[in-house]
Amino acid sequence: MSFQNIDVAEFKHKIAQESNAVILDVRSPIELEDGSVPNHQLIDIMQPDFASKIAELDKGKTYLVYCRSGNRSGKACALMAEMGFTKLYNLAGGIMAWNEAI
Repeated sequence: MSFQNIDVAEFKHKIAQESNAVILDVRSPIELEDGSVPNHQLIDIMQPDFASKIAELDKGKTYLVYCRSGNRSGKACALMAEMGFTKLYNLAGGIMAWNEAI
C-alpha cells in the first residue's frame, strides 16, 4: 500500500510532530458544517479539477488526508500515490472518528 491508514491519536501526533505536514480535507464545502481539523486545506475530491489541484501541491511534504468516514480520503491517497506523493496518511474513520475523539 502506498499510504497508511492511521487512527485519530496518530493523526494528532503527526500534526504536532511534522512541521511541514499539510492537513488535507477532501470533502465538499457544505460538509464543513460537520466539523473539521484545524488548519486544513479543502480540496473536494468530487470536483472535476481535483487531480489538477493535487498536482500543484508539493510532493515533498507530508499529507494528512481525511473526509467524512475515511473512504474518499483513502481514494485521494491512492490517487496521490500514483502521482508520486510518498508521505500519505489517511485518517481512519474520518471526521466522524475525529469528532468522537475530541
